[in-house]
Amino acid sequence: MTTDCFLNKTPHELGYCMPPEWSKHEAIWLAWPHDPTTFTSGVEKVEETYIQIIKLIHKDEYVNLFVKDQEMKKKITEMLEKNNVDLKRIRFFEFDYADVWFRDYGPIFVMNKEQKLAMVHWIFNSWGEKYEELLKDAQIPQVIKQAMSLSCFEPGIILEGGSIDVNGKGTLLTTEQCLLNKNRNAQLGKEKIEKYLQDYLGVTHIIWLRCGIVGDDTDGHVDDLARFVNPSTVVCAYEEGNDENAEALRKNYEILCQSTDQDGKKLTIVKLPMPGNVECNKKRLPASYTNFYIGNKTVMVPTFQSEKDKEALSILQKLFPKRKVVGVDCVDLICGFGAVHCISQQQPKCKS
Repeated sequence: MTTDCFLNKTPHELGYCMPPEWSKHEAIWLAWPHDPTTFTSGVEKVEETYIQIIKLIHKDEYVNLFVKDQEMKKKITEMLEKNNVDLKRIRFFEFDYADVWFRDYGPIFVMNKEQKLAMVHWIFNSWGEKYEELLKDAQIPQVIKQAMSLSCFEPGIILEGGSIDVNGKGTLLTTEQCLLNKNRNAQLGKEKIEKYLQDYLGVTHIIWLRCGIVGDDTDGHVDDLARFVNPSTVVCAYEEGNDENAEALRKNYEILCQSTDQDGKKLTIVKLPMPGNVECNKKRLPASYTNFYIGNKTVMVPTFQSEKDKEALSILQKLFPKRKVVGVDCVDLICGFGAVHCISQQQPKCKS
């Protein structure tokens, strides 16, 4: 374990914790898509999705956007200008990154009671070393640390942001399939992993779901399964009938129904439908409506040109009465095995 200028104290010991996603944001972090091997339906189509996302969110929170070089920055600037995006709301960061999955390789931001911001730099090993060419994205947190001059905690273990979700009161959601997978931290058991989550994210209570959905190359990230929408309510992906995801999702739902929050109180569990079988090149993709991003005024929800899109948006709008729920067509983005939440990371608003 290493920390930065904290005499080996953990975030929890210093009063830091991870805020819930619905807390006030300073910015959203993104990395512009560029690799045609990631998006087999075409990078240009995914660029259009990014423009839509930036247009939806940039007036309510800054967009911190990674680009590979000055040539890419120039191209993107022209595209954004053509789409009436206020470039004063865009902050560019230049680094030769590999891919766009910011939720997993980026830092997790934490805050203390004085609303001072710091970051936690977990190790990114490309989801169990599945994609060697993506390992260089593990450097992104250090680029951010230097650019922002932030205090940085380094737990020294592997963890991706998409594998956890918090309610801001002490409870964290995760899955056994991911965090207990031997391709992450084989030397650590469940209790030790829980201790890291408590020490570095400031949580006190952990709910373990089982398995993820078919097509998910992250080994069961929770942001495709269940998400907090407020401190006491969880939306849970649920599949009816004989679909190949039905049994795993039913088990997760049952676990949540028997779970409590950090104070021992039962949670409210709301079923969220699945979009059905979404495929690319005859391969099932990890399409799920729970992969949404909760912005300051807008909740961006992935849609998949499915008959279930409208129902999912309606359910989420009722759960976010003070925000506008907007669908983002992710048919092309999901070909890279991720959606809106996977490509983004929120930066909490702190006192300057």
